[in-house]
This record gives sequence, C-alpha cells and structure tokens, in this order.
Amino acid sequence: MDVYDFLQELQSDFYTGVPDSQLQVLCDYLIAEMGISDRHIIAANEGNCTALAAGYYLATGKIPVVYMQNSGIGNIVNPAVSLLHEKVYGIPCIFIVGWRGEPGVHDEPQHIFQGEISQKLLEDIGLYVVIIDSGTSPEELKKEMEKVRNILEQGKGAAFLVRKNALSSDRKASYQNAGTMTRESVIGRIAAAAGTDVIVATTGKASRELFEIREKTGQGHDRDFLTVGSMGHSSSVALGIALQKPDTRIWCIDGDGAVLMHMGAMAVIGSQCPPNLVHIVINNEAHETVGGMPTAASAIDFTMIARGCGYPTAVSADTCEALDAQLSAIKAGNALAFLEVKCAIGSRADLGRPTISTRENKSAFMEYLKRCR
Repeated sequence: MDVYDFLQELQSDFYTGVPDSQLQVLCDYLIAEMGISDRHIIAANEGNCTALAAGYYLATGKIPVVYMQNSGIGNIVNPAVSLLHEKVYGIPCIFIVGWRGEPGVHDEPQHIFQGEISQKLLEDIGLYVVIIDSGTSPEELKKEMEKVRNILEQGKGAAFLVRKNALSSDRKASYQNAGTMTRESVIGRIAAAAGTDVIVATTGKASRELFEIREKTGQGHDRDFLTVGSMGHSSSVALGIALQKPDTRIWCIDGDGAVLMHMGAMAVIGSQCPPNLVHIVINNEAHETVGGMPTAASAIDFTMIARGCGYPTAVSADTCEALDAQLSAIKAGNALAFLEVKCAIGSRADLGRPTISTRENKSAFMEYLKRCR
C-alpha cells in the first residue's frame, strides 16, 4: 500500500513517534512532507509520544497518530492504560506499529518473543488492532477505517500493526550531520583503550561494530556484553555490573537516541557515582540503526547534563586526536567519567551481525566476570 493513501485515510495532521526500520517508508515520507515541526515530533520514547498525543488531543479535539516499533509497546502501556483508556480520560489515539519478529518471519533474537505477543499486548491494553500488509487494498483500509472512526468517537484507541514491506513510497529522505569520525573507528579506539576491561555496548549497530572489531583483531567476545534489545538501558546494565565488581573498570558504549530514551538513568548513575564506570555516548544526532532520522541530541549539551547528574568528569571529543587524549586521561583516572563523542551518520554496507547467540554471549560474559576480582 502506498504510504500516501494510508495516511490520507487516517486523516490526521499530527504525528509523533520513535523511528523504526520497518516503518522506514513512513518515516521518510513524514520527514519529506513535514520535517521536524509542531506537526511531526520525534520523541524520546514511545511513552513520551503517547503523552504528547494526549496533549495534542486535549488542545485540539483532533485525533493524533503515534508511530513506533513493536519493541516500544512496553513504553506505551502506562500512559495507554492509566491516561488514554476509556475508563480514565477516554482520549482517542491511532498507533502505527512496525511488526518486528512476526511469527514465521525471520528476525533478530530480541524481536522474536516481542513479535509473538505484539497483537495480544495491543489488544490487552484496549486497542482495536488492524493488520496491514502489502496486499491490503485501499478499499479494505477504507472499510476498516469506518470501524476505527467509530471506536475513536467512543474515546478508545486503535493500532495498525504493519507487516514487513507493507508500505511503499517513492519519497526518500537523506540524513547527515557535521561529524567527521565514523562510529566504527570510534568504537575501535574505545576498545583499544579499554584493553582487557569490560565493555557493555548499546542496542543496534554499535554492538554489531564492536563484535566485528573483535573478530578482525582475534580478541574474542567474552568481555563484551552486547545489549541487543531494551534500548536505553545499557548504562543501567553497566551500572549494575560496576557496583558488584568495584575493582573492574566497566566501559559503557551508548548512543544519543538510547540515552534520550531513558535519560533518568544518568541521574541514578550520578547518585551512585561508581569510580570504575566510564559512560561513553557516541552522538551522531540520529536514530541511525533504524534509518537515520534525527534525535533531539543536536539541541542539547550532554556534558552539562552529566555534570548536573553528578558525574565528576564530563568531557567531549569530535576528532580522533581529542578522543585519544580523553580516553587516555579517563583510563589514568579513578572516577566516574562521561565522554561524549561526536561522529558522522553511516556504517559499512557490509556490516554483519554477531555470529554467536545471545545466550552464548551471556554465558561467556558471566564467566569472564567471575575471573575478575
């Protein structure tokens, strides 16, 4: 189905969401048509989107649209059931959900169980679910929209669960920033500085690049934990390890989109202030793993936020020379440290995926931690 026809049938003029590779066509179309504006907001997380949508409805009385990957359903549960639901305020909303891990469709391990339960989860939180695939015709959508509009008029919500390649468009958006370093080169420098220390890597291409760097250098993967799911929580995983292994330095390789998704984690890290934790945010101002749509990171100062959260050291680097100098200084120190590294959007076209399973990664990593003092 053409994305233009799909959105025309929804008849909404407000969209907010968290980008999803399965909804790349939709994301590109919205950027091309609306940019980032008061009609289209890329939010920090899916719960944030849902609350924004509620505010839009309260101010206008018109139906908002929230788009997201199904991995974000967990983030919408609280506002959907305690704010929007018909038994509370009865605020209508349309959700567009990319169906990663759909049963019978090959996908990455972090999406498998989420895909199995997505439709039921959406129904359990009170949403009427419509499945969209490549064969859905405009006429079929129109009939479903008659039901959806009746549901929305009752103060209820609806979700369109979108299968792979269900939407199409010839509109493309191009994403770039002013960064010069590649993320892979940054991760290579971090891995070299960390040596035999432990690394916790965030969701997406950062973990994939770290894995391939280890493969190329023949270093093995036992000291790396690749957080393939639970976007935004890598720094909390790293904190949990750091507190239990105080004599082992823990390096967290994070991303700007992930940090924004659950920024409260930084306040908890700062309050605990473990001297053996290094929190590195690779900032390319984009959700690059799922297509490159911009984050709000270009408008904020991560180092100032880190200092405000209690990190004793908070520095930034945007060149290889500055990065190497900051890594050396952090390695020589003995305090909780925050390092923002500004880099370009993009990755190798032939970037692979880890060839070991998540369970194998967990087991090897835990064995490595046992050997740490």
